[in-house]
Amino acid sequence: MSLSTLTHTAAAAATAVGSGKSLSPASPAAKSVVRLPRTRPLAPAAASAAPAAVHADFAEDRVSALSQVSGVLGSQWGDEGKGKLVDVLAPRFDIVARCQVRDEMRFVFFFLGTQHKAVSISSIILLSTILLQGGANAGHTIYNSEGKKFALHLVPSGILHEGTLCVVGNGAVIHVPGFFGEIDGLESNGVRCDGRILVSDRAHLLFDLHQAVDGLREAELENSFIGTTKRGIGPCYSSKVTRNGLRVCDLRHMDTFGDKLDVLFKDAASRFQGFQYSKNMLKEEVERYKRFAERLEPFIADTVHVLNESIQQKKKILVEGGQATMLDIDFGTYPFVTSSSPSAGGICTGLGIAPRVKAYTSRVGSGPFPTELFGEEGDRLRKAGAEFGTTTGRPRRCGWLDIVALKYCCQINGFSSLNLTKLDVLSGMSEIKVGVSYNQADGQKLQSFPGDLDILEQVQVNYEVLPGWQSDISSIRSYNELPQAARRYVERIEELVGVPVHYIGVGPGRDALIYK
Repeated sequence: MSLSTLTHTAAAAATAVGSGKSLSPASPAAKSVVRLPRTRPLAPAAASAAPAAVHADFAEDRVSALSQVSGVLGSQWGDEGKGKLVDVLAPRFDIVARCQVRDEMRFVFFFLGTQHKAVSISSIILLSTILLQGGANAGHTIYNSEGKKFALHLVPSGILHEGTLCVVGNGAVIHVPGFFGEIDGLESNGVRCDGRILVSDRAHLLFDLHQAVDGLREAELENSFIGTTKRGIGPCYSSKVTRNGLRVCDLRHMDTFGDKLDVLFKDAASRFQGFQYSKNMLKEEVERYKRFAERLEPFIADTVHVLNESIQQKKKILVEGGQATMLDIDFGTYPFVTSSSPSAGGICTGLGIAPRVKAYTSRVGSGPFPTELFGEEGDRLRKAGAEFGTTTGRPRRCGWLDIVALKYCCQINGFSSLNLTKLDVLSGMSEIKVGVSYNQADGQKLQSFPGDLDILEQVQVNYEVLPGWQSDISSIRSYNELPQAARRYVERIEELVGVPVHYIGVGPGRDALIYK
């Protein structure tokens, strides 16, 4: 199961970090376990004369309660199932915008009710259809009504809905060849993109040279590598911060484009011996981007103006976040983080608008993972949940739901509701653990999620153990029809986190969603 803050089972062995030291122990950390008794089954709900109609009405009521500007963000380390939720919600919104890279955890969280002036991001669902920040280093996997699979990296997940306008915001970084590759793939499968996607003229361009630098940087770090996807996201944001990056609007000024790109090439060549650069390379790249500029022009817009005008016109906007809070450059498990801010604050900076959460946890790459599972248990979760990266195919590390990390993410983002995904993956387990608190190596209880990785890698996780369920729940669409143990698991999460679960995923399909 996944919430934007759930953790997936770990890879078979932890990745070595730093001076050969692993941030994840070779075996699960010492832990204390509290077993919760099985409670008596709830009395069966009264049969409804029209259960399908009642379910549809409840779902509509739940979605209609979302505010004008709503966001879906990741509350763990990514892979929470944000893309599916955005796809389900998109038909109720006029615009779906992306502000970050895609890659989050299995628990998706909604935060509702944060209001400021005229705009209220009252529903930050931990996912969004506006690309706020980030690039194509991670993906969202969604299925259309016919069950066809689509893997999206830059194009917002709302693209499968004909009436939805998709926006890639100023906080994103754009690899133009990859962007057109996604569009070509969508259109070859009957998805019309013309006139339906806007790209911010302020977004930064990610070049192949950034990808080359990303690989050289990882190789240079040797055993201390961060575990990036080598898609060039970090180096591109580095160019942005050092103020020598190129933006989408620079494609409209090809007379100076080459000089600016030359600075980037020279900077990379001076920094890395393995980076080969020549004037002929520059000439070829400029000619290539002249062709891209012509094709990209119809997509380019001042998205800050478009979005704020849309808000004034009372249009509904769904913001699609990428990555997750625990990968936030400021609030995540630094340095094992992404290069942008995939938490609530990134919506404002990544889109230029003023302010007004899996059943288990997973993460890809290196970094601390307190509730990580190893061996057969981890393999079972990974296989049952198809926990392999959309972009790289790398196996995700999986583990029990980490309440400490989840509560931390809820505090950072102000979530008002959660989307618990992949609950069906836990079917068949005799018991299910939930990490409820951390102790330091000396036994002292930690009061919050630590920012010090030396402390985090040594924490002892205290678990509660809940009874599991044996039946297949993938066809269930009503909360009251779930096994009593499954309901108990959901409700215990609500009790521990203090945020209600409103959406429960029980399969990969668009309709495999329970509204609670």
